Amino acid sequence: MNSLASAFAARLPSSNNHLFVFQDGTWIRHPWAEVHARSENIAEWLLNDEVAALGLTADPTVELVAAILGAIQAGTAVSITHGPVRGANADQWAHTTLSRFAGMGISHVLSRGTHLERLSAVDGPLLVKELDSVAPVARSTTFVPPNNPAPVAILQGTAGSTGIPRTVQLSPDAVLANLSGLNARIGVTPDDVGCSWLPLYHDMGLSFLLAGALAGTNVWQAPTAAFQASPFRWLNWLTESRATVTAAPNMAYGLIGKYSRRVTDVDLSSMRFALNGGEPIDCELTGRFATEMARFGFSAGALAPSYGMAESTCAVTVPEPGRGLIADEAGHAVLGDAIAGMSVRIEPRDDATTTGGAGLDVGEIMIRGSSMMSGYVGEPPRGGDEWFATGDLGYLVDGGLVVCGRAKELITIAGRNIFPAEVEGVAATAPGVREGAVVAIGVGERSIRPSVMIVAEFRGPNEADIRADVVQRVASECGVVPSDVVFVRPGSLPRTTSGKLRRLEVKRGLEAGEL
Repeated sequence: MNSLASAFAARLPSSNNHLFVFQDGTWIRHPWAEVHARSENIAEWLLNDEVAALGLTADPTVELVAAILGAIQAGTAVSITHGPVRGANADQWAHTTLSRFAGMGISHVLSRGTHLERLSAVDGPLLVKELDSVAPVARSTTFVPPNNPAPVAILQGTAGSTGIPRTVQLSPDAVLANLSGLNARIGVTPDDVGCSWLPLYHDMGLSFLLAGALAGTNVWQAPTAAFQASPFRWLNWLTESRATVTAAPNMAYGLIGKYSRRVTDVDLSSMRFALNGGEPIDCELTGRFATEMARFGFSAGALAPSYGMAESTCAVTVPEPGRGLIADEAGHAVLGDAIAGMSVRIEPRDDATTTGGAGLDVGEIMIRGSSMMSGYVGEPPRGGDEWFATGDLGYLVDGGLVVCGRAKELITIAGRNIFPAEVEGVAATAPGVREGAVVAIGVGERSIRPSVMIVAEFRGPNEADIRADVVQRVASECGVVPSDVVFVRPGSLPRTTSGKLRRLEVKRGLEAGEL
């Protein structure tokens, strides 16, 4: 049995805690021992059918969680993908999903409900099967785990926010190291309660779930769609579960903070660690969340801005509990030190001469350690001690890592580097501009007059005045005058499945006249 499977097998059957899943507006409780029994049934099916790699797509249910754990028990690589997004063509989604699974080497797919119906209608070589049919709760035989090595536990898609998405291969040892390092940094015990609505196809959502299972805590898992339909439900779920640990992207904290006047009758006094990751941290909005939620018992020290990526399983740097949000002299969030087994260094770059807080030089963030991927699907394997160039720019200060941009997204004007996130944050303060729906890109890089252009989703009657207002704000606060501000209709900017804006795709769309 591989190391990750052994760790779950040692913890879950004897746990007195539960997995809670949110279905049809109700929380349904399943003992971890039941979830483990279901996972063994799935593992047995995978072994009997000699499945080398499994694809999953469904809303989070006990069967889906059991399928993830069952694949780990069987030593079968597992990949989880999203369902159709709002406004998408469901038939096209089904064809694309199966094509992507096939490209990963997946032969069998488990799903349920309307997802299953769409996938089953597609002719192709992959076997599509009803998830619930292989995840019964009763065990009829004693599960015999395989002795053969399991080189890959998880096939994780990268976000693809700055380029072409690829598939990361994560070994059982790497996943176990990351989950263990994350739990150790946070100080997770079986008495903790985790609550999340993060998608399980995203590295942060999957790691949150598995870290809770590894520690044997109570884990409350809601579908992302339920949060999207009513974001303030998140606070109700934290209240009902008495959650001590949660995680969300910056967008969620910012949204709650900005519209906090709508919040009533919640109790956040149990919360001791609220991880913020997956997006650039907006210190002002995240700080507002802490300030506004204080009246409901939330401790500002619980805020935990962190850094991670799919290539490192998930977590890279995480602050110690109780530190709260700390900003350096340049106003960037300090994201904590590397978790156990991981290392971070800064590689100088000729095109990253901008200085950070206290005059520190900005360079490319390099990482390595026990949580790292073994490589991308279809590409040469990585050596265990190789440094990985993240493509993110940052620097190290007392208290940890600071991230200030992406190397590929830097905008250079007259020898000065401009970070898109700074321009986007200022532009988003203009009336009618949708917060979190602004993209700043460099244009004319090879001309004698390179400049910055802003593309923003906008709703309002007076485009001309607001366009001038955006230019004035950015010029005043960022010291650069945008060459143009393009307004597009709400919802039209391209995003990844986890909601990140695709800056490079926006740029390509402008150049092709598609935006």
